[in-house]
Amino acid sequence: MFIGNLPSDASETSVRELFSKYGTVHSIQLNMDIFTGKCRGYGTIAMEGHEARAAMAGLDGKSLGGKPLKVRVEKERKGSSSRRYR
Repeated sequence: MFIGNLPSDASETSVRELFSKYGTVHSIQLNMDIFTGKCRGYGTIAMEGHEARAAMAGLDGKSLGGKPLKVRVEKERKGSSSRRYR
């Protein structure tokens, strides 16, 4: 799944904690600024299908750090055989 509109102080730990309420988080990749080390506001997260749908329903639009989160299904990459939502 795509996660957008994250605050600059977001970390993999804080995002994992938020999403783990909806199921098992398989992986998280946040886009970080190489100079400041702060989150650039977006990233991806992988969860199983039904858990990902629950997370999208529960977190899309929810305020985090004063900003409404954007949680969407990321389109499958070519050659990916995974059935997880990314």
